[in-house]
Amino acid sequence: MKIDKELMKGSTAVLILKLLEREDMYGYMIVQKLRVCSDEIFDMKEGTLYPMLHNLEKAGVIESYWCDSDEGRRRKYYKMNSKGKEMLKRKQEEWNIFSKAMDSILGDGLNEH
Repeated sequence: MKIDKELMKGSTAVLILKLLEREDMYGYMIVQKLRVCSDEIFDMKEGTLYPMLHNLEKAGVIESYWCDSDEGRRRKYYKMNSKGKEMLKRKQEEWNIFSKAMDSILGDGLNEH
């Protein structure tokens, strides 16, 4: 099932930060990991990913560095810093509140109010 891009807009940054919390990654690796971890629900295009990475870097929540791969190709890796960890924590708290509210409306909770 394809997810509406408007639903994805608000969660792209938190998804990227969550992946970078686990390990440093280069762009294509982020796209692949999102696809696999979400059972192919999150199929982010590079045209969406790279502007988001640049915005997160500009905001000072991630940093980048270049690294040579085993094949000799240089890749730009991204890593989360302490400011990014704080942002991720806030975004996860926001998501929990939002998700709980959505569940109460979309689930049977509406009948209780």
